[in-house]
Amino acid sequence: MAPDLSPPDTAPANIRSVDVLVVGAGPSGCAAALTLARAGRSVLVIDKATFPRDKICGDGLTTSALRELDALGLDPKTVPSWVAVDDVVVRSPSGREVVFPLPRNCGTYAAASRRQDLDMALVQLARSEGIEICENVALRSMTQTESHAVVVTDTSETIHASYVVAADGMWSPTRKALGIAQPGYRGEWHAFRQYFKNVSPRAASELIVWFEPDLLPGYAWSFPLADGTANIGFGILRDDSSYKVSDMGPLWRELLTRPHVREFLGPDAEPESPHRAWPIPARVDRIALTCERTLFVGDAAAATDPMTGEGIGQALLTGRWAAEAIIANPTNTSGCAKAYAHSVETELSVDHRFAERLMTILRRPLGARGAVRIAGISGWTRRNFGRWLFEDYPRALLLTPRRWHRGMLTGPGAYRGTHAHSTD
Repeated sequence: MAPDLSPPDTAPANIRSVDVLVVGAGPSGCAAALTLARAGRSVLVIDKATFPRDKICGDGLTTSALRELDALGLDPKTVPSWVAVDDVVVRSPSGREVVFPLPRNCGTYAAASRRQDLDMALVQLARSEGIEICENVALRSMTQTESHAVVVTDTSETIHASYVVAADGMWSPTRKALGIAQPGYRGEWHAFRQYFKNVSPRAASELIVWFEPDLLPGYAWSFPLADGTANIGFGILRDDSSYKVSDMGPLWRELLTRPHVREFLGPDAEPESPHRAWPIPARVDRIALTCERTLFVGDAAAATDPMTGEGIGQALLTGRWAAEAIIANPTNTSGCAKAYAHSVETELSVDHRFAERLMTILRRPLGARGAVRIAGISGWTRRNFGRWLFEDYPRALLLTPRRWHRGMLTGPGAYRGTHAHSTD
């Protein structure tokens, strides 16, 4: 019998190949996966968590985030705790409250939703389009070659991918595996939140920001959710506050006793669950966004707003931009990295730096009081401040003429024709 001269099949059964591996199934990861899959790329998503899972967050959704969710096809009715918000209430350090109305009858400009619900809805949307999401699977090691990235998971599966989108959070395991983590990094902000039930009618429907004199340039908030609950919390700038992170527990208890906070929440308000704290990364202009075949998005790219700590809109945007760069550069890794970095720099980093400069105004009560007073000086300023605060248009739009266009300050909101205060 003639010998078999065909090459042996040496590939282990637990190796699979995809165009793109997405590490992390949060908003940035799902945005990247959906964009890639719709362009015909094969995508695999892994996440160390099992969904639904709680994600510590303020739960606010800006106009920018809402437009991205709308474009992805997310239906608010699939998010049980979703509440649309019509007005933003800001309390000055002086105690003066100013209402900043958002536009009516042209879509949704602000909303709130528990991250547990929002992230689960995004995962379900991705799966409905055939995207495979493997839960309870973590990245264990990673190498990159001239032709592909090699990822080994904690389930001993090996994945070969042309690109990797790292959507795995502030302390990105992907960044660590590639040796480009930032030792000792603890974020620019630190935040604290707790869910309350049986809140007052105001707290169940209004979104309020308290500029407390002792928290500046940080702030406290109450964001309404469905079923008479609210997300209450506060954030402080880690290296520029009179408080340390270790002070946050006692400060939280004291903050809840302040008369204006207690009155707003109502006499029957009570905690629904324990309080939680988390760090917020905000240094997108000072962190490596790519590493060969890997693109970092969302918190892994430290992409949150340095002025508010908002990160969902930025996560969705960076996830989409990473996917678009990969789609445009399927084999040119250098071109892909440049395209993604260009998108982040021109559309996010410039606003990030502008917001950081604005923070100097909010560091002192006098500056914060003046900012709220000027913003509330007329109906026009109130309307436009609310839209600017909720990222209806870029922070530094007026300082970047290349982004000027007709209607740049009057764009419609998201979900036009489906505006509602809840999903009931």
